[in-house]
Amino acid sequence: MADKNLVSIVIPVYNGAKSIANLVSLLIDTLQIKYKLEIVLVNDCSPDNSEEICIAVFEKYKEIVKFFSLSKNVGEHNAVMAGLNQVTGDYTVIMDDDFQNPVSEVIKLIEYAIETNNDVVYTFYDKKEHSYFRNLGSKFNDIVANVLLKKPKKLYLSSFKIINKFLVEEIIKYNLPFPYIDGLILRTTNNIGKIRVEHSKRAEGKSNYTLKKLVSLWMNMFTNFSILPLRFSLGIGFFFSLFGFGYGIFAIIEKFLNPNLPMGYTTIIILVSLFSGIQLMALGMVGEYLGRMFMSQNKKPQYSIRKSFVK
Repeated sequence: MADKNLVSIVIPVYNGAKSIANLVSLLIDTLQIKYKLEIVLVNDCSPDNSEEICIAVFEKYKEIVKFFSLSKNVGEHNAVMAGLNQVTGDYTVIMDDDFQNPVSEVIKLIEYAIETNNDVVYTFYDKKEHSYFRNLGSKFNDIVANVLLKKPKKLYLSSFKIINKFLVEEIIKYNLPFPYIDGLILRTTNNIGKIRVEHSKRAEGKSNYTLKKLVSLWMNMFTNFSILPLRFSLGIGFFFSLFGFGYGIFAIIEKFLNPNLPMGYTTIIILVSLFSGIQLMALGMVGEYLGRMFMSQNKKPQYSIRKSFVK
């Protein structure tokens, strides 16, 4: 049955000029024996010559490879959405372009997904060969996802995963400008599997994730798939309102008991700074939600495809 399945592989490409050609060749040589194969490359406006390399890969493997070059850098999740809108496979593997997920593990992932009939199968690792900063960001992301997305606590939201055709069709219904793939998956299905795989060191270059990109990703999770941050702001505001009310009563009583007691300048400055900070934080969170609503209503695109290469 396995050899009758069409397997799509979506690879967002960014600074992948030195690795993407070898990765595609190895995927084709290894997987084509057992599966019908479709590889969708999405160049996320990479500053290196990834586009030229991907075009050459398409010319070499026109029967298998599709290539789309975006007109602007939109981030990994938007680039993946561009790829998902082009796939036709029964199963779709999402993976990076850096060889940190060995091709042998791709086979293991596909076989496990077909065997278990899960909507999505996530991978996890005994040891991740990311930088300390990237691992720290992943840990924080995991904790936040447990709270905001009600993610199963023992599930690691890896970027290396496989999803079936049903889930792909549900995910691409989301056409707003701030997608978070794992949020879309978790809100759609509970039929989730996981499998342990090996994780290799990067073959070339360094991670493209910066603090700015990680914060942007977290904000997509915060504001697109949960109103908990707003409720948290409400709770903080209520708590400090009670605190201010209680402190006011305390000050009145103290002044009544000791009329000669001077009012404290330091206390006033501290309280004003504290409450101003709380108010600005709450207003900023509301502003983030309103700003994203405005951008969505203003029809900001998820991505724009400048060039398409499809047989």
